[in-house]
Amino acid sequence: MSKSNVVEWSGREEIADPLTDLLRQGARDLIQQAVEAELAEFLARFEGRRLDDGRAAVVRNGYQPERPIQTGIGPVTVKIPKVRAKDGRPVAFQSALVPPYVRKTRSLEAALPWLYLKGVSTGEMETALAALIGPEAKGLSASTVARLKQQWGEEYQAWRKTRLDRDRWVYLWVDGIYSGLRAEDTKLCALVVIGVNERGEKHFLAIEDGVRESTQSWREVLLGLKARGMNTPKLAVGDGAMGFWAALDEVYPDTRQQRCWMHKTGNVLNCAPRSVQPKMKSALHDIWQADTKEHAEAAFDQFEKLFEAKYPKAVQCLQKDREELMAFYDFPAQHWQSLRTTNPIESTFGTIRHRTKRSKGCLTRDGMLHMIFKLGECAQKNWRRQRGFSYLAKVITGVRFKDGIEVNADNQVAA
Repeated sequence: MSKSNVVEWSGREEIADPLTDLLRQGARDLIQQAVEAELAEFLARFEGRRLDDGRAAVVRNGYQPERPIQTGIGPVTVKIPKVRAKDGRPVAFQSALVPPYVRKTRSLEAALPWLYLKGVSTGEMETALAALIGPEAKGLSASTVARLKQQWGEEYQAWRKTRLDRDRWVYLWVDGIYSGLRAEDTKLCALVVIGVNERGEKHFLAIEDGVRESTQSWREVLLGLKARGMNTPKLAVGDGAMGFWAALDEVYPDTRQQRCWMHKTGNVLNCAPRSVQPKMKSALHDIWQADTKEHAEAAFDQFEKLFEAKYPKAVQCLQKDREELMAFYDFPAQHWQSLRTTNPIESTFGTIRHRTKRSKGCLTRDGMLHMIFKLGECAQKNWRRQRGFSYLAKVITGVRFKDGIEVNADNQVAA
């Protein structure tokens, strides 16, 4: 048996996380795309078969009744296209991916990550399909796989050019997604931006190739968003270690900055011995969970008094972003839960970060971007509207908030 470059997903039989939900949502669309690619190749074989008037003799003719395929994550319904020969000569389309007798997949949980991760690589598609359907199914031809690969690439490129000026974007969440996969000697990274518009709808705005999350890479991402018509957001949330902030100062200097408390907590704890980390984590919790900025500042001062003498690096790590860690207090309290962390990105891509491991082969950068785009596309369909979305219009129009409460014209907190 030849060596496979398919990326393995450790512990997949125990997975119960966002990726499982993404697979369940995306399975139907993914299988349907593959079947349509099969049909396109099938019809191409009869391109030269014409009627006397020049019209195609073999054409598509609707669909067979929908069929459920049982999988380990529930039934997936598929529609198999039909064809018709206008010249009376017999012809029938049969999918190699979903033959008539197939009713149950072997392990869709295992197969779809392969399809996402390596399915855009022609050489590995057959291995992934064998896991999806079982050994009875024939593999797709190389030309069908190439057609499917091209379709995914075209979808991603079209999405990157979508205009953004039809909405007003209020908040951004940004992060660099390291998949654990490598291209040559470089760890693959995608720069991801999620935005929420004035209606409270969250959307992926950018998924771009990045180089170590550098300022130049982020500058290119932000300039791309600006060219597509994105307005100046009110607040951006992200990790303090990125080159994003310098780029933001250049491209959108009026956007406020909020550091992610999840990232910051991890960075601070990494500067202290394991024995003191529970106590230090509790003290950090007292800061970002405080009900007012004044109480948060007091908890911050208390953290410094408790730990500065023995653990100066931990305190310095926290101090350098003090102002940016407190920005959320100037926005509606209903939004605080979303604004304190980059959770929208973390919850979507946590599995990619932690469950992929380096394969002997290399995933192309395009392949990685297509994979993340596909996973993000599935996740986005099931996102809930921003909590407290009715306050977004007030944020856009410049209404002031103090400790999460609206301030009236007399600079008094509204009752």
